[in-house]
Formats: sequence, C-alpha cells, structure tokens
Amino acid sequence: MSEIIEPILDVENIEVIYDRIALAIKGVSLQVPNGGMVALLGANGAGKSTALKAISGLLKPERGEVTRGTLQFDGQDISTLSPQQRVRLGIVQVLEGRRVFEHLSADENLIAASAVARTSRSDTARNRDMVYGYFPRLHQRRTALAGLLSGGEQQMLAIGRALMTNPRLLMLDEPSLGLAPLLVAEIFGIVQDINAREGLSVLLVEQNAIAALEVVSHGYLIENGRIVMHDSAQAMKNNPDIQEFYLGGSDNKDFGAIKHYRRRKRWLN
Repeated sequence: MSEIIEPILDVENIEVIYDRIALAIKGVSLQVPNGGMVALLGANGAGKSTALKAISGLLKPERGEVTRGTLQFDGQDISTLSPQQRVRLGIVQVLEGRRVFEHLSADENLIAASAVARTSRSDTARNRDMVYGYFPRLHQRRTALAGLLSGGEQQMLAIGRALMTNPRLLMLDEPSLGLAPLLVAEIFGIVQDINAREGLSVLLVEQNAIAALEVVSHGYLIENGRIVMHDSAQAMKNNPDIQEFYLGGSDNKDFGAIKHYRRRKRWLN
C-alpha cells in the first residue's frame, strides 16, 4: 500500500475575474504534494500565470481577484493574506521574464531578496552558499551586474533569489522561455535536484511540456481557464492527444486534421 502524501498546496474550484468582468479561470482545482514536483501545462493564454498569481496573491495589481473557491497552504486558508504574508509562510513565485534588479550585481540581488523574508544574517549567508552550490556559474559571475548576465544566468539568478526567502513552495512561471534546449535541461535538472535534496515543493508552469514532464511526477493541463486533464507525468507523456498536440506527435502528421485539432481532443468531447 503506497503512502499518502498530504498536499502542501490545495487549490479548490477557484475562479478569477479581471476588472469585475472578464472570467479568466473557471473552477480550477489542483494540489501539490508536500515535497512533490508538479507541472501546470497549457498553451499561451490558457490561464497558467493567472492561476499562479491567485496562489501568490499577485492578482490585485492587475485588477484581478479570486471570486470563488478556496486556497489552502499547509492546511491554512491564505485567501485573505497579502503577498508579503504568503512569502513569509513559504510561498514564492518566480515570475515569467527573468525579473531581476539589473542595476545590482548578482550577489546584491541575492542579498536584497533575503530582506523580503527578514532572514537573519547567518541564514542569508547559508542560503547564499546554497544558491552558489546549486548554480556555480552564478558564483563565477557574482560581481557582474545582473543586466549584463546571459538569459540563462538571469534565470538562475531569479530562481536563486527565490531560494533566499526560505521557501517551502517554489512556483516557476515559464522558466524555459527564450532559452536553448540544453540550458533548459540544465536548469530543470538543478530544480529537480533542489526538490530532492531540500524537500522543496515545486509547481512548474510551462508551455514546454516535453521538458516539464521529464522532471515532475504529476501534471495538470489547463485550457481556456479550465483544468481538462490531471495524471501522472508518465501517463500524460503516453496519452495520444498530449503527444499530438503538446509533445509534437509523430513525424507523419496530417496537418489538415491538426488545423481543426479542438474537435479531436478527447478531453473536450
């Protein structure tokens, strides 16, 4: 009998509305097991980033709000907490686009991030050593301005900044965006290593289903603001619809049929 792992994150039937009019996500439910690594997959505009911002509390600046459903972190209702309070609980989101302080050095970026969680000087030093241990390339470039780092180095720095806050749940929004496949594999491998060694729960949001399903245990597929599939990573990789429309499918595609792919997705029937 397999051990049941309680979720650290439990999102139940949430809806998000922008400007009190536009319904962005509808009845989304997902869980991240404590110490687990889960992917939220979908095309651009499907609602992936909105779901993350609902969890991290970053909807308000974009005039969005959760109007229905529950958000629980480690058994605690977080729906009324500010983004800062959620960070102090251990929820941290790495935003899409490798957002770093470009005018500060890599090292200064890490130190600045520790102030968000109000970590002690000794914890800051320990966390910084941990970040440089996982990302030795950052250590080599620690005195360089963040704005002069390569795209891959900036993504490493963005993840490193998140690690400086003592997270319990790391949420990554499109970390592969704009990066070469080999670099994506390197960064995902490091995140997988962090998950295994530190017991850090990870929610990975990705369009790149091929890369994501190689490192997570389970995945959710979101389309048009709804979760349309949830299964193990292996089962999703083996699913013919996922293979066809998200993993590239076979070499002998009928592009005329794919043009009308929505009518052929079994989860939409």
